[in-house]
Amino acid sequence: MDKLKIFDTTLRDGEQAAGAALNIQEKLEIARALDLLGVDVIEAGFPVTSPGDFEAVKRVAGEIKNCTVCGLARANAKDIDRAYEALKDAVAPRIHVFISASEVHMVHQLKKNRGEVLQLARDMVARAKGYLSDIEFSPMDASRSDPEFLYELLEAVIDAGATTLNIPDTVGYAMPHEFGGLIQNIFTHVRNIDRAVISVHCHDDLGFSVANSMEAVRHGARQVECTINGIGERAGNAALEEVVMAIRTRPDYYDVTTSINSELIYPTSRLVSQRTGFSVQPNKAVVGANAFRHQSGIHQDGVIKMPKTYEIMDPHSVGVPSSSLVLGKLSGRHAFKERLAELGYNLSEADFDRAFNAFKELADKKKEVADRDLESIVAEEQRTVVEAYHLDRLQVTCGDRGVPTAAVRLIGPEGVILEDAALGTGPVDAVYKAINRLVGVPNRLTEFSVTSITAGIDAIGEVFIRIESEGVSYSGRGSDTDIIVSSAKAYMNALNRLLAFKLNGLPTTTD
Repeated sequence: MDKLKIFDTTLRDGEQAAGAALNIQEKLEIARALDLLGVDVIEAGFPVTSPGDFEAVKRVAGEIKNCTVCGLARANAKDIDRAYEALKDAVAPRIHVFISASEVHMVHQLKKNRGEVLQLARDMVARAKGYLSDIEFSPMDASRSDPEFLYELLEAVIDAGATTLNIPDTVGYAMPHEFGGLIQNIFTHVRNIDRAVISVHCHDDLGFSVANSMEAVRHGARQVECTINGIGERAGNAALEEVVMAIRTRPDYYDVTTSINSELIYPTSRLVSQRTGFSVQPNKAVVGANAFRHQSGIHQDGVIKMPKTYEIMDPHSVGVPSSSLVLGKLSGRHAFKERLAELGYNLSEADFDRAFNAFKELADKKKEVADRDLESIVAEEQRTVVEAYHLDRLQVTCGDRGVPTAAVRLIGPEGVILEDAALGTGPVDAVYKAINRLVGVPNRLTEFSVTSITAGIDAIGEVFIRIESEGVSYSGRGSDTDIIVSSAKAYMNALNRLLAFKLNGLPTTTD
């Protein structure tokens, strides 16, 4: 079988999803997970866009050793030089150069004619080639470009040194049969195509990103650009997990293989969901909560007798445990550790101890602790931001006849204890006002959402918030069986991120 390269752009195009900004530590954490997952290329960011993104790409390039690390650059000298500076310490660096190729983009966005675009693409690919041997080129909006101009452009950049040609369906416009035909025609009409690998980068505006990507593979594309959970600009990108499992499930149809360790797909999906704040919809293919659940009596009967009757994938093959070990207050450390391992978590001793203590506290409040509860505990205990202020104690009074009041105690720098109380329009408002007076960092709450982790009156409530300070957004998450405590934890998490960025002088991407 041919090898299909998996090019993951979660850290670049995935982060372009509105509200998905990641800090440097979160990008490193996801990059490590992608490296373990077995992706061939990690597109770590767009170095020229900000000092923070440059530093993130540089850090990923310096740490990741098992796959190619790529940086995006427009077809201009400054972008390419900056990308090289960020990537030069990588074991296997790649510069990804792009320029618009469709008439609507060239006329209205670039204000350039075809000749100018052709010359600029040729010159900038050659400039990148002067730095590195591995150069990728993308004609943006290729699916809406004039085919003859596209063939001419691709020939020129191959001659200039491009080794990978990425054909983007930038706005999710193409239909599968149409996109497959475009790939086939490129092989037919580009004279020097044998010197480059064809890649595809499809968006999901009409819901065809995976279908278009897979049709391109059938017609000879040997790299697919995708993201974990399909996140990305607008409606997102082709989902890595769907591409990989389509190939694994239908080897009779796709005569290719990948290097992905599919058993790490589910834990990687959960990590990206937790770090971006984007929940995975229950009916999401492969990694959704309902992907391996059966409610119909007929389906249940079939699965009990033979799982293959209604499961075309073994849940274990993507890292989803099919066992139903029930954990409660009588469960010990061994059972807890085994269940975490089944869910794909391998914690350090210190992290495990904290998570086990949190589990015991929760088990005293609930009869049974579900898998989603455990995932929430691990996420809570693995916050990546060092706490400048820690929530030590919280007490709230409220009701339909009283004024909501909150008393808060924080442990600040060097162990200083800070206490205050405040009135508010509701209990959460009162808590936030009291915390604000103690921390003293001006900010504005821009997003607040509550999600029930599991069913039942004793469910863990997870709060996700976003605050803004000086034009930059910071997210925070917190979980507890008490939703007011969850809200306070989320606010402290966001404030500590804000303070960490200000202390380190590293900007984050604005929403």
